[in-house]
Amino acid sequence: MSARGRSYRYVGPVELKAAVRPGSSGCRISSAAEFSDWIAGRSAAELTEPFTFVVGTDGALRLAPRRSEHVACAGGDMVLGAGEIGFERAADGWAVSEVSNQSTGYCPGIGSWSAVARALDGAGLGRPSGFTREVVFRRCPGCQEHNIVRENDFVCVFCDSDLPKTWNVDPTV
Repeated sequence: MSARGRSYRYVGPVELKAAVRPGSSGCRISSAAEFSDWIAGRSAAELTEPFTFVVGTDGALRLAPRRSEHVACAGGDMVLGAGEIGFERAADGWAVSEVSNQSTGYCPGIGSWSAVARALDGAGLGRPSGFTREVVFRRCPGCQEHNIVRENDFVCVFCDSDLPKTWNVDPTV
């Protein structure tokens, strides 16, 4: 855990991380001007759905098209947060309309919101007070599969084992 929050290691399929090439990470956004330049290059169709995002260990927001892999957006590195994000025009610029921690490659905990909020603030983007959709990830202690906990049902969908109440996705933590 750093002063900026817990960092998350990629825990998804190894072949996706192996496909990441140097210099292929998402667009680094650290100011309103950088965001304005980036968003101006998006098509109307792209703006109708959320984008892939990560918050690097440097605290900066990185954005990529929705169907991008989070590990590619992060350049294969560890992150402070990851998920999907949508934007809308606001009176004074752009604001976040929706944001989640939906990343099955990093499976960030809902506590990653603080790093996401700092990155959005640093990029000059209006934002909600928390994730608009929280995803709870757990690794099954029995079969080791990653699970998304739905409706507070902490039971593995693969083997019916009980899942822990606290985040445990990365076995090295």
